[in-house]
Amino acid sequence: MIKEHENAVLTVDLPSTGLVAGDVGVVVHVYKHAKAYEVEFIALDGNTLSVETLDADKIRPIRDREMPHVRDMAAA
Repeated sequence: MIKEHENAVLTVDLPSTGLVAGDVGVVVHVYKHAKAYEVEFIALDGNTLSVETLDADKIRPIRDREMPHVRDMAAA
């Protein structure tokens, strides 16, 4: 189970938000029995891009040896 304030990786594209699988967010709330999560996706300048309520199968914990990747959200 992913805990509040931990990073999580999006496992699906969310076209309406411009988010894509592999984007990293921070869990800001865990719903009952960890069936869903509130996840905040933040740009490197500190601005919030999106806050999404996601079913547990839409995110996963980060894994050892993974590296974040930078992309321009203005193009999304």
